[in-house]
Amino acid sequence: MRRRDLIALVAAGTALRPTAPPVQEKRLPVIGILGGVSPEPPGVQANLAALRRGLAEIGYTEGHNVAFEYRWAERQLDRLPALAAELVTRQVDVIVTEGSDSTTLAAKNATSTIPIVFHGGSDPVRMGFVASLARPGGNLTGVALQGSELLPKLLELLLELVPRATVIGVLRDPASPVDEEKMGRVRVVRLHPLIVYTPAEVDAAFASLVERQVDGMIINSFGRIPLAELALRHRLPAIALFRDFVDAGGLLSYGPSLVDAYRIKGVYAGRILKGERAADLPVQQPSRLEMVVNLKTAKALGLTVPQSLLARADEVIE
Repeated sequence: MRRRDLIALVAAGTALRPTAPPVQEKRLPVIGILGGVSPEPPGVQANLAALRRGLAEIGYTEGHNVAFEYRWAERQLDRLPALAAELVTRQVDVIVTEGSDSTTLAAKNATSTIPIVFHGGSDPVRMGFVASLARPGGNLTGVALQGSELLPKLLELLLELVPRATVIGVLRDPASPVDEEKMGRVRVVRLHPLIVYTPAEVDAAFASLVERQVDGMIINSFGRIPLAELALRHRLPAIALFRDFVDAGGLLSYGPSLVDAYRIKGVYAGRILKGERAADLPVQQPSRLEMVVNLKTAKALGLTVPQSLLARADEVIE
């Protein structure tokens, strides 16, 4: 056989040999973050860092074997449904809600199949998020922070700081109810619950509180940082559930750790990515509560913090 014919025969055989399909990059699982505010505040960044730590405990690292898809409402409540729908269209593997009960409600209304990991201040059973804490039963699970249950305790603490108070403002998220009857058992005071979420609602709430001449405020809503600043500017004693409020100049906080809650949410998101069902993961509750007092703010407001209260504080900012 001539050399030219041999080369042609080899070439023909090569052309007929089946070729291996191109190697496709494996798709990273995607966690959708549905946020009620924006990513800039230090408190939000600290919470997201805790979420990543929880994921790392299960073996997931952002950019390595898991990706994040962020949607931020920038404190515009009406944007939440559309942003939640975007994450559903994106077909993320898990949705983690960042923020209030309103954020979780928007995610719940957007999907009944994609797992949702939340934290909330209200009773998640009463809110309709889960069937029970031990057996959530649907596509939602997470951390119940007992915020609504702690409001009577916050009222007690505020009255220790302002013993002569008779009118108290309660600022809350639109989706978070306030049990006025339960709070009223603490002492006979007039309560003025107001919805606060958007910047416009914050301005309207403070105008109303000043007009009603309230003696103090309890914050059970999002946007705690600007609320702390406004309360100090208006010389209103204000307390809240979470310590980021005190770090921003608020007077006192008493409640669970948000950082701990976000770490648990990261753990749960990782477990779901590994195949567990949200329906089978019990809703967690905080193992401990912490009290933080800002003495610097107390002095600016002309308040004397009782020694009995200081002795119970986990941390005092001077």
